[in-house]
Amino acid sequence: MNKYIAEFIGTFFLVLTIGCTGIGAGAGVIAPLAIGAALMVMVFAGGHISGAHYNPAVTVGVLIRGKVNGADVVPYMVAQLFGAAIAAVAVTKFLRAGVAVTPISPNIGPALLAEFLFTFALVYVVLNAATAEGTSGNSFYGLAIGMTVMTGAFAVGDISGGAFNPAVALGICLLGISSWGNIWIYLLADFAAAVVAALIFQLVNPPMQTTPIATDEPPYETPQ
Repeated sequence: MNKYIAEFIGTFFLVLTIGCTGIGAGAGVIAPLAIGAALMVMVFAGGHISGAHYNPAVTVGVLIRGKVNGADVVPYMVAQLFGAAIAAVAVTKFLRAGVAVTPISPNIGPALLAEFLFTFALVYVVLNAATAEGTSGNSFYGLAIGMTVMTGAFAVGDISGGAFNPAVALGICLLGISSWGNIWIYLLADFAAAVVAALIFQLVNPPMQTTPIATDEPPYETPQ
């Protein structure tokens, strides 16, 4: 249960930050910086408990990698989606109540490509920085993961909305930043990118680095 609580908390604060900085007075250049920083600190906070996925696409990638127990996958995703939904409600009903939001209108082709590319980058960074034996015990994995999301938000946020995360996609739909008719773009691109990133990770890393861990250990290595 501790793992699922950690996933809920991390995803909650990620989406809460997106909502508070992405709509109203907080919008602008500060948003990608704040979102990347929020993810970074939450990864450091929860990495030793749950692996700090905070993203169903990351969970799929880590599953293919063999660093998460298959029985944890659905509870992880439920916790992530619930955290995103509660954060969106907190923003729309309390923190930014009454603030008008205009949904983005992404072009399907560019949005699909943007989401695929930077979700691929995110999952690839997660697997290499936080699960590979060659980087085991490092102290930089949270920074690497947070900066990947920050970079993606700066680069393609105006193209796709910069979700790179199906839970975030749910959150931005509830926040009104994206319309529900666009949610399939995020689901398709993000999950596909996670699968491709995990397969390429396995291709470029030595076979010894894909050995599954015991199911009672966290998916990520804890930095010393």
